[in-house]
Amino acid sequence: MTTTTTAASISNEHNAGTASSNGAEELIESLRWRHHIPGLSVAVVDDKGPLHVAGYGCADLASGTPATPATSYLWFSLTKVATATAALQLAELGHLDLAAPITDYVDLGSKLKEAAPTVGHLLNHTAGFANSLPTRWVRSASAPPVDPGTFLRRQLHKNGTLKHRVGGRAHYSNLGYLVLGEVIAQAANQPFADYATDAILRPAGMTQTGFAHPPGATAATPYVRVPRPFGGSLNLLFPHELIGRRCGPYLSLEPFYVDGASYGGLVGTVADAGRFATMHLADGTIDGHQILTPTTARRMRDINTKGARDFGQGWFRDADHRDLRPTYAEHLGAGGGFYNAMRIYPDLNLGIVTMANTTSSYPHHDLFDQLVRLRWS
Repeated sequence: MTTTTTAASISNEHNAGTASSNGAEELIESLRWRHHIPGLSVAVVDDKGPLHVAGYGCADLASGTPATPATSYLWFSLTKVATATAALQLAELGHLDLAAPITDYVDLGSKLKEAAPTVGHLLNHTAGFANSLPTRWVRSASAPPVDPGTFLRRQLHKNGTLKHRVGGRAHYSNLGYLVLGEVIAQAANQPFADYATDAILRPAGMTQTGFAHPPGATAATPYVRVPRPFGGSLNLLFPHELIGRRCGPYLSLEPFYVDGASYGGLVGTVADAGRFATMHLADGTIDGHQILTPTTARRMRDINTKGARDFGQGWFRDADHRDLRPTYAEHLGAGGGFYNAMRIYPDLNLGIVTMANTTSSYPHHDLFDQLVRLRWS
């Protein structure tokens, strides 16, 4: 099952892609079937807009609701690139000093035993924070949101002691980007989610993306593929009230949102994620709206900080792909019931986003490697 939105229906200024004729749909559907993905939405873009945006499979298995370009997914850590974009925009405006210690903006309490990391250290994951696993940083979609400051203080109380050398090798940290969200809030003098919406999402035309499903949206049902005898083990990973019904080999999760907006709280469509990728391919500008200057947008994807993954500012690349050509910058976003990937190839002027309602990882690198070899003009 494939549901396609042509580029023409999304942008009147860009021609539809050739996914049917160039073999892309066959590659995508083959991946979905081989890796038991219930639903998958895909966007392929360049610096002018969408080349191909489509949905494959089901947003909800029980009802047979198809996945489409307008299906709403939890972004999880794809959010981090948007958070980094917001921080760098504030720095361009003179409201945020990347060289300043984070204690100029956030009270870390008494756990800091050495010189405080800078805001810049947060951006490339060299601030030294541990990587708190956020499996329970979630709440039912019907529950009220937590106060961001209270939530951050709670996490810093548990894991606020620095684990790695500040400014050393990169160590991926959800907690670090949670701190970065509060830094942004203090610099912008408004809640992080409000600033990200007003300064990044809406100017970029991402009208179906925010920190909750938009009214009337078709939300993808999150699924975990787990044998029946082991279904009960999910209670160790997720709050009991989020465990939903079984549909064949899949166990669904009830609708939920992520606590910690800046590390992984965005919710929205692959079409909007494609617009975000387009903006970065166009060096910070989309539809005449400049989100970042070209210099800053390019610096974000300068992957020069080594670790198990190598980092730029927000973007990363796997360490074993350092010498891979064509070069790329990417981010993944995975959590309970969702697995997403966003990658841009600046030298090819091509970006690819996949959003899927599966907890299991799938070989997105192999798919992207095949897609970039196809003809898209």
